[in-house]
Amino acid sequence: MSTSRANPSRSLHLLALAGVAAIGTALPAHASSDPFQNLPASLVLTGTVRDFKERTVSGGHPDFERQPTSGFGHYMKMVSDDLDADGKPVLASTGYKVTKVYKDAAGRHRIANRSYIGSLSGDSNGTLATTLGGAATTPAAFSQWFRDVEGVNISKPLAITLVRQPNSNVYTFDDKTDALYSGKGGFFPINGELFGNSAGNNKNYHFTFELATQFVYKEGTAQTFTFTGDDDVWVFIDNKLVIDIGGVHSAISQTIQLDRLDWLEDGRVYDLKFFFAERHRTQSNFRIDTSLMLRNVEQPSVTALYD
Repeated sequence: MSTSRANPSRSLHLLALAGVAAIGTALPAHASSDPFQNLPASLVLTGTVRDFKERTVSGGHPDFERQPTSGFGHYMKMVSDDLDADGKPVLASTGYKVTKVYKDAAGRHRIANRSYIGSLSGDSNGTLATTLGGAATTPAAFSQWFRDVEGVNISKPLAITLVRQPNSNVYTFDDKTDALYSGKGGFFPINGELFGNSAGNNKNYHFTFELATQFVYKEGTAQTFTFTGDDDVWVFIDNKLVIDIGGVHSAISQTIQLDRLDWLEDGRVYDLKFFFAERHRTQSNFRIDTSLMLRNVEQPSVTALYD
């Protein structure tokens, strides 16, 4: 598949004309040395967090605090390449453990090859195990991860703030530097809330986070989206899987370069849907870095108690 693009030398000022509304505050005029000073200082995105009980307690979910049969680690191909009719991921398998990572020319981890994701110069291929790894239980249980299910989970809105990096068009949310999370020892948005903290602990380790957002594709401007963290994360652009970090593991990164997606058209608005699960005690890491000018779209529904 060819991914060559027209007008690769498009000037940087087009990035400031993203054409979508973004939430944030402009940088002060005196920051004239910053070529991106006209961009918002921050982007606030609101999604839905859903709390679960771990499998070992009454009413617990079988996928939370589960150890994969092939051991902890990064698994790919757990979910289908397309979202379902409700805009949710579908469990396609219990996952294949990554034995060698797929990388781009910059050495960043990337998704395994797909027919709809083009190759770029400098890519290196990884490998996956040939047997299923048991990183989840059943499609029916998985379908509850990102849906409100009475008696199984409780949900509420959750906002995160991405901050523009100095002299850059890259926006970052990082639990290690965010004012709300830096003192919590990780990404723990619902400590003491909803079902309450995990059994015998002062933190809530068992939850999912779903975020729907939009952006304008700017051809030839090297737009990227990177996630770093644990546990499972899947990102879909235009309903196609582009980041595939399944399984229970320590912090892992993966990047999608949008110029790989050769069906995207310059200047058009596209959906980006983000699905995250924290399923295991000891850590909760969460970082997003992106040059996309993201904006809120309609928030997923939450349980009636928190409407």
